[in-house]
Amino acid sequence: MAPYSVVIVDDDEKIVRLLKAYFEKEGFAVFTAYDGLAALTAVKDHAPDIVVLDLMLPELDGWEVCRRLRQESEVAILMLTARDEESDRLVGLELGADDYVAKPFSPREVVARARAILRRVGRATNKADILRFGLLEIDSLRHQVVFNGNVVELTPTEFKILELLAKKPGQVFSRLQIVDAVQGYAFEGFERTIDAHVKNLRRKIGDNPKEPRYIQTVYGIGYKFGGEYE
Repeated sequence: MAPYSVVIVDDDEKIVRLLKAYFEKEGFAVFTAYDGLAALTAVKDHAPDIVVLDLMLPELDGWEVCRRLRQESEVAILMLTARDEESDRLVGLELGADDYVAKPFSPREVVARARAILRRVGRATNKADILRFGLLEIDSLRHQVVFNGNVVELTPTEFKILELLAKKPGQVFSRLQIVDAVQGYAFEGFERTIDAHVKNLRRKIGDNPKEPRYIQTVYGIGYKFGGEYE
């Protein structure tokens, strides 16, 4: 039985065949879809560990697919996007994608990014500590966040960022440091993706962006966690 499974979604059959070959070489069980509606069906039918999702799709575009998946699933999502469309990437991240790869890409990089996301999820689920800050509870063992008694649905990347900051309240992390910690690599092109993830996190845990209690902005540097252990 394959250790991981992936749904590859792209309307370019050559890209799908290429990625399928590389993922299968790395031991993944691979399922494919060529439009947005088929992607939703494939995820429902196969419950993959990760979805490699192109943005420009027929039927439903990648943004809408991402939005619908996030309404009912925490499956990891790796977007495929045009190199010069930063706004597209940020919208995708705000909708809940975990990472992106710009086209044209190396298929090895796509597989490596997918594995990095899945490793982050695995590391989080192997930790046994529970962090409590007022109405906010972060359970690393269950990979679960509860706010005001309600379970909060976070993506793997959102969870990792929250966990990173919460483990060291008051410590300031630059955007590059956060990228490096949660993705395993850091370079300037990914800094703005952190802002998109933080925006999502604040919304999900009821953190007022104008006066955040938990994820606080340190202007010109990055972010810190403002809550206190209980």
